This record gives sequence, C-alpha cells and structure tokens, in this order.
Amino acid sequence: MQPVIEAILYTAGEAGVALSDFAQLLNISPAAMRQQLATFGQGLADDISRGLMLQSADDRYYLLTKPEYAGALKQYFAGPPHTGLSNAALEVLAIIAYQQPITRLEIDDVRGVQSSGALTTLASRQLIKEAGRKDAPGRPILYATTPFFLDYFGLHTLDDLPPLDEAKADPTEVDLFTDFRNTLPDSAADDAQSAPSDSEAAPTEATDAKSEEGSNHAK
Repeated sequence: MQPVIEAILYTAGEAGVALSDFAQLLNISPAAMRQQLATFGQGLADDISRGLMLQSADDRYYLLTKPEYAGALKQYFAGPPHTGLSNAALEVLAIIAYQQPITRLEIDDVRGVQSSGALTTLASRQLIKEAGRKDAPGRPILYATTPFFLDYFGLHTLDDLPPLDEAKADPTEVDLFTDFRNTLPDSAADDAQSAPSDSEAAPTEATDAKSEEGSNHAK
C-alpha cells in the first residue's frame, strides 16, 4: 500500500489528502489508514536516500521535502529562468489573468489537468503571486497576477487585457502568443516564440509539481 500512498500524495501536491479521503480511496478503515500513513512516514524519515517527508495537520497529510534540503531548493528557485514559458504555463497564466483571484483546483477544473507545475513556474518568474486564501473548506490559496506580469506583457492595467470573445468566454482559448505578441518586449517575444509545445512541456511540469512541494517547505 506504500507506493499508492506516495502516488496519491504526489498528485495532490500542496492540497494534501484528508485521512477520510485516503481511507475511502483505499477502502480501509480510518484507523487502519492512519497506521499505514504512520508506517509510510516513518519509512521516509528513516531512509537517508530519500529527500521527502510526510507531514500532517488536522488529519490532512502532505508530502514535503526534508528541511535539510531547504537551502538547495531556495537556490534552485532563485536561479534565473533559461527557457521560455510553455504553452501549458501560458494557458494557466491566461486563466489567472481573466479570473483572478482563483485557486489551483478551480484552474484544474477549467483545464482538466493538474496545474501545480505551471503555477510553480509562473511564481518563480514572478508573474503570479499568492493573493490570500478562499473562504472554503481547506482554505485553498488564491492566485493573482503581479505588477511584473503587467510589465512583462506591456500592459498598464488589467483592463488592457485583450477582450474575450463573448461567444467563447473560456480564457484557455485566448492565444497569448498571438494577442500579446505585438506588446511583448523583444526578449519576452523570443521567450514566447521558443516556448515548447504542450507535449514537450508535460514532463518538465510533472517534475516542477514535485519541486513545488519542496519550494513550499523551503519557504
């Protein structure tokens, strides 16, 4: 049962997983699930070859990086970006720009896929920021764009965003490559031009999703 616990926690990312949800998913009692999680967490703690740890709060469990690697993770996320934004990251950015403030789960609902990796990338580029927490179960983080986002795309205010076609009000259909190309500075235009396709970006963002857990702990 240990591998499936790790897989579920990895996929959940910063949202974590409630004990009751775990028990229901694995079809065992909450008491038995708690014991399985304790065994899993102890295994991570005892294995010096693993960089992850299990943390719980109010019967909700999270997969985080071990504290001793916080310095390396801070250095990694502080490093300058060397590649353009992927199509997936731009898609997430468009959703945030038009529907902010918005939670990760709401973004996932619009896209139909997990967006933790893209959020990590956008946050590391200072294009988005945490904008408080939603008054809902779990108090999920709200995301919004930053002043640097406006500067990056050559906008003065959010009112300067290209208007959405009323016939297709889905922000994922807004092509940032096209709509903002004329307003991008040369360096930003080069980034967008060189951005990988969604299929190329997927493995990177899957890795970013795991790194995001580390960055949250490093903070």
